[in-house]
Amino acid sequence: MSRPRFWDPSGERYGTPTYPWRMAPDGLMTRRQLRACGLRPGGQPVAAQILWRSRRSKTPRAAYLYRVELAARVREMTPAKAAALDAANRARRTCPACWRDAGYVLPAHLGTCLPCADGIPLAA
Repeated sequence: MSRPRFWDPSGERYGTPTYPWRMAPDGLMTRRQLRACGLRPGGQPVAAQILWRSRRSKTPRAAYLYRVELAARVREMTPAKAAALDAANRARRTCPACWRDAGYVLPAHLGTCLPCADGIPLAA
């Protein structure tokens, strides 16, 4: 039986322990998997990586893995952070032409809400 292409648990070939898609050992997770568990890497270095070949790219794709036992809890959202996030999102929804909250993030290529971009006057 042959070994999978990206199998290098010692890190000799790729410089860091490397596993193929869906073959990472228990105790290692990606950032996204950690976040789903309410955790974050917490400053720890990359413990391993997953490599796989993508149809879109000629070079292999990589996902970095972190140790679960060294992960820290996600920081709680403070009221000041929540207010800043609300203000930033409100600014992304406010049309600079008519100064109304569009209810959606304005398209960057238009820079205004859809009615202003189409030249449709809004009823007051």
